[in-house]
Amino acid sequence: MLRIYRNLRPVDWLLIVVIVGFTIGQVWCTMSIVDYLQNAINAITTSDVSGIWYNGGIMLAFAVGCALFQVGCCFVAAYVAGDMSARIRTKLFNKVESFSIAEVNKFSTASLITRSTNDVQQVQMANVMILRMLIAAPVTIIWAICKISTTNASLTWATVIAVVALIAILVVVVMVALPKTRIMQKLTDRLNSVTRENLTGIRVVRAYNAEEYQNKKFDKANNDFTKTQIFTNVVLGLLSPVIMLIMNGVSLAIYIIGGNLMNAGEIDYATVTSFMMLASQVIMSFMMLLMMFVMLPRAQVAARRINVVMDTPASIHDPETEAEPTEEGTVEFRDVCFRYPDADNDAIKNVSFRIEKGQTLAFIGATGSGKSTLINLIPRFYDVTEGQVLVDGVDVRDMKQKTIHEKIGFVPQKGILFSGTVAENIGYAGITDMDAITHAAKIAEADGFINEMTDAYESEIAQGGSNVSGGQKQRLCIARAICAKPEIAIFDDSFSALDFKTDKQVRDNLREELKDTTSIIVAQRIGTIMDADKIVVLENGAAVGIGTHQELLESCQTYRDIALSQLSAEELGLCQG
Repeated sequence: MLRIYRNLRPVDWLLIVVIVGFTIGQVWCTMSIVDYLQNAINAITTSDVSGIWYNGGIMLAFAVGCALFQVGCCFVAAYVAGDMSARIRTKLFNKVESFSIAEVNKFSTASLITRSTNDVQQVQMANVMILRMLIAAPVTIIWAICKISTTNASLTWATVIAVVALIAILVVVVMVALPKTRIMQKLTDRLNSVTRENLTGIRVVRAYNAEEYQNKKFDKANNDFTKTQIFTNVVLGLLSPVIMLIMNGVSLAIYIIGGNLMNAGEIDYATVTSFMMLASQVIMSFMMLLMMFVMLPRAQVAARRINVVMDTPASIHDPETEAEPTEEGTVEFRDVCFRYPDADNDAIKNVSFRIEKGQTLAFIGATGSGKSTLINLIPRFYDVTEGQVLVDGVDVRDMKQKTIHEKIGFVPQKGILFSGTVAENIGYAGITDMDAITHAAKIAEADGFINEMTDAYESEIAQGGSNVSGGQKQRLCIARAICAKPEIAIFDDSFSALDFKTDKQVRDNLREELKDTTSIIVAQRIGTIMDADKIVVLENGAAVGIGTHQELLESCQTYRDIALSQLSAEELGLCQG
């Protein structure tokens, strides 16, 4: 929690000083009410009407002042805590944005969402309590105890015993609640993960009548979370009756002891009443501290989870000095090897090739052969384990990520669209020129179905593109890449959802439009890549063949087998037998 306060601005520390001032003012008003109450009681016992009005009026003024100080304290504390939480969320978001895919996979998407929302909310609520009570409660306790200690030793001991009992309860609650709150945050991650998985895969769940299976998974996660939450809430729920029991016990002890002392003539009724109010202030202050420490364990766990994300170094770093490109539009792999974090074997093994500006390079291979992994190394979604990946003659590790991404138009294997209009999705790279947006859509053969939509290019796309088909989604993603006018265009199996006619038309359009753009294509269809200038055949992460379509038919058995599985020998121009 202490590290969380590094997010406070200098002005926030000044506001905390204001909170301290408001708190001291509130406590002073409260204690003054006790003093004047004693005078008012004495005025009543002596039938001093003017004294009653005078002391009563001053008590009312102090009560109004106390309320104003308290309102001001609450307002400033809420502002400081809310403002700090907003900055923490921003820092978390920016930190996650800097992560490579490896770090995102390490935490999981569900956990990162929980840490950025629920955990920050827990910290914010705890900070409001801390700013309001961590200052007010000790000041009230010290001030009240100082006044109590000058009153009567017997009455003071009754209050001391109650305070010791409250501290013992506080220690027990923290020891019991803290481990459970740690577990509860992990169970919250699990519950969010199951819920997210079910919602994103709802069509598959229904298609396989797997609702019961998903319900069981959810019920287990929900029950585990509920049991832990119930246990924690029961422990915390017992605090209220126990505290009330102690408070009533102190009141009873004070009245009994005070009554005996009054009979002995050692003190008067006004002193007993004022002592009762002071003792109540002490007990109430400890009650406030208990409420704060009830929230602190969970906030502490949440803060630790936030700090873990903030402390995790990104595996992809920008160089301090960026190397100047020596070429244009070239991509080269030199003996590249890559191994996923915690994996036993390399996913990519000693792959080397080069492609010049304006050429088309294609990758083909069986599922799991490493095609997508290989192209993810170009925009530095991962860094190579061994070897070099060069863009424009420069090792990508010697280029800033922003520079690399400005050169590349990337169409991922799974088409990703964002909530917003069609035009906003196509011009996602910051392009607002509608002529450029519509031109890109026409090249991707998306203009036709876009104009059939209710508001054409101003039609809304739902989150994840759930209101368009798979083929439409792919064409919009292709249009987005084209619209950025990239130096290098990467298509990761981006034509799989298109029919053969549309696939051919889009490729013809791209060939005409991207004459000076280096194109890199991952595909499963031979028809999609057979016109490429260079084809790399992958098998178990290794390049088993590199060449043109005709060269590979003659020299690479793996490529020949893939081609024959899709087209006949006559269509491939091969001799029978």
